[in-house]
Formats: sequence, C-alpha cells, structure tokens
Amino acid sequence: MPIRPMSVLRRNVEGVILYNKAKAYEGYTLFIATGCLDVWLIDMYGRFVHRWRVPNPTGLHGYLLPNGNLLYCGRKGLEECDEKLRHLGTALAGRGGDIIEMDWDGNLVWKYEDQYQNHTICRMSNGNTLISRFIWIPDELRVRVRGGIPGTERLPNGEYAMWTDGFQEVTPDGKVVWEWSAIDHLDPEKNTICPLCPRSEWTHSNSAVELPDGNIVFCYRHISTIGIIDKPTGKIIWQWGPGEVFHQHDPTLVENGNILLFDNGSHRLDPNGEGINYSKVLEVNPRTNKIEWEYKASPPQSFYSWLMGGCQRLPNGNTLICDSEIGRTFEVTREGEIVWDYTFPFYSDYLPIFRLANHVFRAYRYGPDFPGLKGKDLDPSKFDFINRLFDPYDGDVY
Repeated sequence: MPIRPMSVLRRNVEGVILYNKAKAYEGYTLFIATGCLDVWLIDMYGRFVHRWRVPNPTGLHGYLLPNGNLLYCGRKGLEECDEKLRHLGTALAGRGGDIIEMDWDGNLVWKYEDQYQNHTICRMSNGNTLISRFIWIPDELRVRVRGGIPGTERLPNGEYAMWTDGFQEVTPDGKVVWEWSAIDHLDPEKNTICPLCPRSEWTHSNSAVELPDGNIVFCYRHISTIGIIDKPTGKIIWQWGPGEVFHQHDPTLVENGNILLFDNGSHRLDPNGEGINYSKVLEVNPRTNKIEWEYKASPPQSFYSWLMGGCQRLPNGNTLICDSEIGRTFEVTREGEIVWDYTFPFYSDYLPIFRLANHVFRAYRYGPDFPGLKGKDLDPSKFDFINRLFDPYDGDVY
C-alpha cells in the first residue's frame, strides 16, 4: 500500500502545533484565505488579535501596508464578468475585480474596479498600484502558441479563446500610467505551455512585484517561468525556470539579491523523467541562475501544494512558508528546522471542485516593530470566544 502524504494526514489539525520561541521570528501573522469574508491576524500562539470584515471574498491576494491599512483583491460575482472570462474554469479562482484599501477599523480608504484583475497586486513605492491582469490573445497569435492539451481553448459554442497576462500601473485617482503585455514580449514558440495544462491560458500569472530599482518581476505558472521586466523599456532582461521549477508562485527579492520562490512541483519531472509531485522553496541567484538554498520535506512528497503557495524571508533569516493547499503556514530555519507550525481553521466552498477547504493564498509575518502595528490594539481577549473554540497553543514553548 502506498504511503499517504503528510499533507493529507494533517487535514484535521488546526491552530499552532509547534512553537520554538528561541528560534522563531516573533510577530503577528496575516492570513488571506480563499472564500472567507474575514481577514485575520494572529499572534505566535495562534490567538486571533485582529479581524477585517471584508465586503466580498478575497480574490486572492492581500497584505498590510506600512500605515497598517489592508490592501486586498475582492472577488466580484461571476455574473459581473466579461462573458469571455467565464470559460477559464478553475483559473477564475484568481479573478478579483475590486482592489480595496481598508484602514485598521475596516473603513474604506480606496477602491479601484477592474474585472480583469488576476490574483495579485502591489502598492508601489510612488504610491501607485501595480495590478496583474488577464489579457485576451488574438487568434493569429493563439495558433502560434505551443504546448498545452490540444483543443482545451475551445469554447462550448465552437469558438476558440486563449488568455495571457500583463500589468497596469494605476494612480490613486484611477489613471493608468503604465502597462505591459506578455503578448509583446514572450515568444510563443519558446515559452511553451506545460503539456498537461489547458490551452485556455498561455501564462497564468500569480504575482506582481516591484523591485527596489523600479523594475517588475513576473511569475507565469503555465510556462514555469519567472522574469524581470525593465520598466522603462518593457524588455524582459532576465527569465528563468523551465526544467528547474514547476508551476511556481511568489517570487520575492531577498537582501543578498537572490530571488526566493515557492516551487509548487506540479507535473515535476525527476532526472529519470518520472513524475514526482512535491513542493519546495528555493533561492535562485539571478546573476548565475544557480539555486543557492532550498527547503524540501523528508520525504519530499509530505510537502505538496499543487495549486497555490507563498514564502517570505524573515528578518532573522528564517523563511515563512504557506502550504496553501491545506491551510498550513510554517517557519523554517536556514538549516530546514521547523520552528513554528500553524493550520488555518476556517473552511469555505470557494470553488465547487474543492468543496469545503481551508486554502490560504498567502500568509505574511509582521514583527512587533512593523510601523503599521504601532499603537494598535492587539489584545486577543476581544476574540476570547473564538479563540477558545480553536484552542490556542498552550503546549511547551522551548
């Protein structure tokens, strides 16, 4: 009998099950969970300390701004979508529609509507907002795109449709001041779709990241590629991934200039050409294209999130990892030791194919010196009833 992966065995575990106070990075963790109308902040013991009640479910990304406001993507109803978008199926899990900024008390600060918004957003250093978006591919390009499952871009009415991705930079007053499309910069014959993915999407974006120099990082799941866009010219000045990572998420720059990345491992091939599905987190040097650090579980298959995932390098050198598929977030040291381990307790039916699930798109740790938490009420007693329901961690802290 085959051994079931730990990611299945852990599905009924909720809350904090491990906390190594001596090695973990102290702070508060924000959870953006799919399908929920609440965004939660917890302490190291798993106690809820703050909640934002949001007007529509997340779709999917969100995080705290330095002033303590919550910036997140709110998902509009499918009936409000462009008819062309509706054939995308599970890809619509990443569709938003409302980009919303709320203050600490849940009051609306800013809102921008874009039915083509896809997965992620980024508040830029100049105060504008970078939005990842779906882009329709014209037929003359669609027929040139290689890879994918043949015929899966065909609509029920017999027509064909394929989407790719791009970015728009939007000012606080809603003006688009910069945009970029993969159509103009990717090669349809070289940037090929994974043979096991549908052809309804060429790229499937899941990140929007501004670098300190103003350039933009993209992350395209269906072609297993990350890259850097020279913002003034729009040219791709670096791209990497095929054969090294498989359907990855969440590239971010770390202090040494490397890029931290969640490698989902879907449709992974080992050196012998056999499929071994497992996830890992790695750090790649964009100057040499060498992987300089990685975390994977033992056995590797015990850590596997095929659909989503996230990672954050913490100030103490540890890495916070979001195992989205089972709502688990855990912190590891450079040596791979797990020093904090938590599973999100709330479930929703965000997508019918998953039924009830506790998927968490991203989780972020904020230290006690984070400016946005200064002077804020972080007393868990105001959520005492909920905290008692989910039994905050009271085990050994070592």
